[in-house]
Amino acid sequence: MKRAGILNRHLSGALAELGHGDGVLVCDAGMPIPDGPRVVDLAFRAGVPSFAEVVEGLLAELVVEGATAASEVREANAAASDLLDGHFPELRLVSHEKLKELSSGARLVVRTGEARPYANVLLRCGVFF
Repeated sequence: MKRAGILNRHLSGALAELGHGDGVLVCDAGMPIPDGPRVVDLAFRAGVPSFAEVVEGLLAELVVEGATAASEVREANAAASDLLDGHFPELRLVSHEKLKELSSGARLVVRTGEARPYANVLLRCGVFF
């Protein structure tokens, strides 16, 4: 049994399969999930787990070289916007419609229970060396 880190076996296993350049969409409970990517659905109840909890947990285990979010997050969700800015100084912003298009190319989708709008980010995996 793991001592620390992500304990969910489905998520932990999916993360271990990721490689350089792979996309991971971390999304709120309302984001349409495209056909194709592997999905780990963590949503339990509205707000649980939160977008912030999941992003923080993933960043503790993944090397991320870039991130893309919907520009609408700036006006609609200050908490998510601040969280993303704090972790990704070079955050790429696109329209929500474009983010939905880009998400179809993700290798993994992690659905949270977040119930605030535009709490979505597409992470691009980096390499540790």
